[in-house]
Amino acid sequence: MEGDKMKKDLSKLTELQRKVTQENFTERPFHNEYNDHFEKGLYVDIVDGTPLFLSIDKFDAGCGWPSFSKPIESSKVIEKRDLSHGMIRTEISSKEADSHLGHVFPDGPQRLGGLRYCINSASLRFIPYEKLVEEGYADCVKYFE
Repeated sequence: MEGDKMKKDLSKLTELQRKVTQENFTERPFHNEYNDHFEKGLYVDIVDGTPLFLSIDKFDAGCGWPSFSKPIESSKVIEKRDLSHGMIRTEISSKEADSHLGHVFPDGPQRLGGLRYCINSASLRFIPYEKLVEEGYADCVKYFE
């Protein structure tokens, strides 16, 4: 995919963005930028700008973090077994920048495929649909047609 992607320059990240993407930190539930955000658009990796999720695949899971039924392309994310915090979970990271994004769970809506990609807002940057072309993501417009 094209796009005006940022280089992997961690100096541009806030402390929270750095901790989440580089140190597998989890932001507070319900107190993050995109939990209640449902504007039409694209969510990209905050580190390198890779398109990851679409607003049309976002749903309110009531968990306190943005939840998506699927990534745009499964090849853009990596699943890893996560045994931290006394749980067995599947961590999701971006393939290119290796940014920690969150976790995927098998408790999503069945009508959407049954998965819930529970993602930290701090690992994402939102690009409104109206700005996709301007921001260099013209190739993503097709997903909304």
